[in-house]
Amino acid sequence: MNFVPYPTETKFMRRIDPVSLETKEKVDWSKNIAINAATAHPHHDREGATYNLGNSYGRRGVMPHLFPAGEGKNDAADLSGAEILCSIPASDPRKPSYYHSFVMSENYIVFIEQPIKLDLLKFMLYRVAGKSFHKVMSWNPELETIFHVADRRTGQLIKTKYYSSAMFTLHQLNAYEDNRYLIMDMCCGDDGNVIVDFTMENLWASGEELDKVIPSQSKTYEPNDHSLINLPYTTATAVKTITVVFLFHEDLYNDDLLQYGGLEFPQINYTYYNARPYRYFYACGFGHVFGDSLLKMNLNGKKLKMSLRRGEFLSVIKAPLMS
Repeated sequence: MNFVPYPTETKFMRRIDPVSLETKEKVDWSKNIAINAATAHPHHDREGATYNLGNSYGRRGVMPHLFPAGEGKNDAADLSGAEILCSIPASDPRKPSYYHSFVMSENYIVFIEQPIKLDLLKFMLYRVAGKSFHKVMSWNPELETIFHVADRRTGQLIKTKYYSSAMFTLHQLNAYEDNRYLIMDMCCGDDGNVIVDFTMENLWASGEELDKVIPSQSKTYEPNDHSLINLPYTTATAVKTITVVFLFHEDLYNDDLLQYGGLEFPQINYTYYNARPYRYFYACGFGHVFGDSLLKMNLNGKKLKMSLRRGEFLSVIKAPLMS
């Protein structure tokens, strides 16, 4: 019998029977590898290995670690053989960045250090007091976003530092390489305060009050010292300074997206198109804090289709296969 592992942002995953949807055993990451938490979105390569990014807490604060597991088994819950491949120093270990996912292409891993910061002292106090996790997070728009790039196979960090203006992101669309460039597509926005909207208090609030545009953007950069982007299909640019490369995005949407309140929870046909050039992605439109429309984006021309009327809530299945 096959099982589907469902991770969270803790050190635990749950196995789910995909046929009966019965909840099975809990899997603890920390029994196999020294981490305290991991992302909710592990990646898989074509050889069947699973990759995830997790934190460890120590005297030097919080440090994200990249670790592969279950090589050749294509099972995110099989942690046999798990080991830390790469550790990424935070710019401020005492106030690390919040992250929900990470980026993986054929040859590179990218950790996005965004200016949503966690106050570790508050975290410990609020955990004891049973207060909401979002109260320990703060949005710091005066800080820049840092992209840490590592070789997926060796774990070696690329020496060049990549920066952009302040942004926040939860979910990635895809990342692939083309002519020595790394193209990274994600759902992100320029106001990290929106993350506090996703609370129980707001689930019953008016959709009009909570309209947020969460645009899908493309962050494009190359893992070397060059500064010019010479790809015919993107307007994204990168400018080299003395010490870093600064990135400027291209929007992957037109103005017609705004009528749906932006989009989130993007999905591609991961099996066939992850880490490869792709044409379509699917996402939820957000006229409310709940997704209230199903959107399909054709990246050739940024053509958007809506296939669910407002007021109808979503349940997405894998079949039929999406191209």
